[in-house]
Amino acid sequence: MAEQDEPRSLDELAAEVDENGEAPSEKTSAEAAEGSDDLEILKRERDEIRDRFIRALADAENTRKRAERDRREAENYGGSKLARDLLPVHDNLRRALDAIAEDQREAQKALIEGIELTMRELLSVFKKHGIHPIDPKVGDKFDPQMHQAMFEAPVPGTKAGEIIQVAAQGFMLHDRLLRPAQVGVSSMKEG
Repeated sequence: MAEQDEPRSLDELAAEVDENGEAPSEKTSAEAAEGSDDLEILKRERDEIRDRFIRALADAENTRKRAERDRREAENYGGSKLARDLLPVHDNLRRALDAIAEDQREAQKALIEGIELTMRELLSVFKKHGIHPIDPKVGDKFDPQMHQAMFEAPVPGTKAGEIIQVAAQGFMLHDRLLRPAQVGVSSMKEG
């Protein structure tokens, strides 16, 4: 009796079970009932272990996917602070080119070519790293997702919400807004 009260190891229980998962037939009905209980315990433990194993596999797969997504985001957007810091360089080069009067173009040809070359190189680097300009035109509809309204003014011949002036280009970094285009918007009332 004291022998039956003692818990048996998994190896002892497994040794009592044949290949079909049934207890050997020479046992008495009491032993068979106890073996059946032990078998049920083993099955529950097996199911628990299988469940924990499947959960651990799913957790490992989720971690792998999250790490891959984080790696892609770091690759695509990790340089956004540097890119944002380079935008004023672009703006200053653009202003320098826009400020050159026609009569100065011939006299300062080499200087102007240097500025233009620098601008082309900067735009090439931007493109290589997924930075694309947002270049609205006068007359386009104001889009608050891509444009920042710097001012509003009633301009005859325009509709409310139309762009009337572009102060600075905006830029996207892949599919994220790096800087909105800075624009003036018409506030002309209809009617």
